Amino acid sequence: MFGKSCRGAGGTLEIPSVQPTLNLVDTHVHFDAFRESGDLDAVLERARAAGVRRFIAIGGAPTGNAFAAECAAQHRSEIAFAAGYDRYLATETHDDASLEKILDLPGAAAIGEIGLDYHYGPETKDAQRKLFARMLALARARRLPVVVHSRAAEDDIIAMLKEHAATWPGDPARLGVLHCFTGGPEFVERVLEVGLLVSFSGITSFRNADSIRTAAKLVPADRLLIETDSPYLAPVPHRGQRNEPAFALDVARAVAAARNETLEQIAQQTTMNAGRLFKFQE
Repeated sequence: MFGKSCRGAGGTLEIPSVQPTLNLVDTHVHFDAFRESGDLDAVLERARAAGVRRFIAIGGAPTGNAFAAECAAQHRSEIAFAAGYDRYLATETHDDASLEKILDLPGAAAIGEIGLDYHYGPETKDAQRKLFARMLALARARRLPVVVHSRAAEDDIIAMLKEHAATWPGDPARLGVLHCFTGGPEFVERVLEVGLLVSFSGITSFRNADSIRTAAKLVPADRLLIETDSPYLAPVPHRGQRNEPAFALDVARAVAAARNETLEQIAQQTTMNAGRLFKFQE
């Protein structure tokens, strides 16, 4: 079904060194990008060679939800998925029955990607909040963790997540994750207070990301995750290339450097945390 090309959108990829002893989890991958380019099999092979053993396929819209579930069905030992309706669908009509059916499929591990983004959609703030509230209610009904996006909406995100946490019927350790953290120390403290895990992406490696690196130091070991957010935000030294799960190794290196820990420590801890949050066993 999928091609074997080893070329990305920007030409031949730099592949991280083979890491046979590492065990990493990329907790945020938009696999539909690799369906479009026709090289998903090669992408997975490169990730395995870099020590990435598990992946969370992220939905957020009808087609993305369906493909995330399809990836999980085809790679059951490696891929789990999240499905939901993300903020950019706030003004559209939603087929909740279809979403419920997808969440009934094997491998459904979270509701996501969902959240608020007032940077790109300030005119839809009210609609975004209503949709986010519906998705949080669905998470409570399903007792599934949430994968949350936040940009320029910190106060509303925190307020709504506090309400969600107050009525969350599941394991407090499985409330959810604030993905692709881009804030600073003050915001990360607020996110931690709510009860979420915090996931760091390739942005952690960017030269101008000192506030994110400072925030990464403040996250308790048992609340830390890593992700690529593929195909976006490729880490150093892959800037300008299409991002892919193999580069989770470089994200882990950047987070380890920020926290003054070893790569092996970050790999072990974040993999343990991902297994607990998304309920899979290593």
